[in-house]
Amino acid sequence: MRLLIVGTLEGHLTTAGRIAHARGAKVSHVPDGSAAMTALRAGQGADLVMVDVKQDIAGLIQSLKQERFHVPVIACGIGSDAQSAVRAIKAGAKEYLPLPPDAELIAAVLEAVVEETNAVIAGDAAMQRVLKLADQIAPSEASVLITGESGTGKEVLARYIHRKSKRSGNKMIAVNCAAIPENLLESELFGHEKGAFTGAVARRIGKFEEANGGTLLLDEISEMDLRLQAKLLRAIQEREIDRVGGAAPVRVDIRVLATSNRDLQAEVKAGRFREDLWFRLNVVNLALPPLRQRPNDVERLADHFARKYAETNGLDYRPLTPAALDKLKRYEWPGNVRELENTLHRAVLIASGDEIAPDAILLTSPSVAAPVVAAAGAVSAPPSIGDEARTTPTAYGRGGGTTGLVGRTVEEVERDLIIDTLSHCLGNRTHAANILGISIRTLRNKLKLYQEAGIPVPPPGDGDRALA
Repeated sequence: MRLLIVGTLEGHLTTAGRIAHARGAKVSHVPDGSAAMTALRAGQGADLVMVDVKQDIAGLIQSLKQERFHVPVIACGIGSDAQSAVRAIKAGAKEYLPLPPDAELIAAVLEAVVEETNAVIAGDAAMQRVLKLADQIAPSEASVLITGESGTGKEVLARYIHRKSKRSGNKMIAVNCAAIPENLLESELFGHEKGAFTGAVARRIGKFEEANGGTLLLDEISEMDLRLQAKLLRAIQEREIDRVGGAAPVRVDIRVLATSNRDLQAEVKAGRFREDLWFRLNVVNLALPPLRQRPNDVERLADHFARKYAETNGLDYRPLTPAALDKLKRYEWPGNVRELENTLHRAVLIASGDEIAPDAILLTSPSVAAPVVAAAGAVSAPPSIGDEARTTPTAYGRGGGTTGLVGRTVEEVERDLIIDTLSHCLGNRTHAANILGISIRTLRNKLKLYQEAGIPVPPPGDGDRALA
């Protein structure tokens, strides 16, 4: 996690920073609230702000709220000064920590922030079984393969395992194998030496070395090229890597977690994934159930996202009406938790009144949902959704089922499905690709063809500009 310290902490700055760093935090320091805002605006980022009680805490928290930086603030001061503590809490600080800093107290605060930031919401029995197994294997050094449909929360579970592991005090580095072009992925993973190829102007440390002592997450590993899979297998087996252009191997100490939304056993049979690599990764397999198989989590997830996006957008929290909840529970969720999150984000923005009503819950039409599930390799019953969705004409439905598709080419249907899914994801290329069950590279290529043909394409969503 990233800790930003504001002020001098009464001369205890070095001690507090050293304790936090020893607990795995990346620590930075600024002299005052104004400098803190400048650092955050510049993209430095922070998961927790620790502020000297003599600073203008109220002003800093107000600035954070106005500019929508959602970072918990902890006030610090000498001893147990009750008046200072009360003022800090009234100003909006989450906690007051007495100085000199106590190592265990700081560790507890850091752990609480991490737990809150990376919470796994799981009340359904199907999901709790997965978490029970994750708890059992987390302290080990075994490689773990996390599988499940797109949007089920594979990366969230990977971070949960890292936090529960013996390596939790060190870094967890994630690499999205689907989002990085094939010719760059090798350098991204293993690094390169100066002059190894055109544009290699200096040595670069790869993700394996960056994660040394910690955990490396290989997200959507099924998208990796076969040639690179061979090099990855050697790195995992021998615990050493070769930088591109390097003269000698480099030893690394990491634990590998991998995710895939595909059936890797089927990929092995099709010759698209190495069997020996699959065996090496699949020491433990955690299969995440789709959201439709964990119905008891829909309500608590929906409430979580309603609170999250109300805060993110500077709006008051509004609960969902019983009718809105019923609409959510009767939907099949082909995009799983990610689709539910996008749906609630949109609902928070467009809802009117003191509650989120059914008319703010805009769901994917049934004729769009069916091909998405099939594309992910799953077969399920027709979606169970509200009557209003069954009768709503869509680009495909016009009466439901596939009848409305007759007379249209496969290319036309695919194009409209891709563009509609992208609109549903508010332009986010990564989310759309995951829901569609295709790689981000394939999606980019198709969107480029559509744009060249003069077909309007939704612009990239926030945080996804680089993938446009």
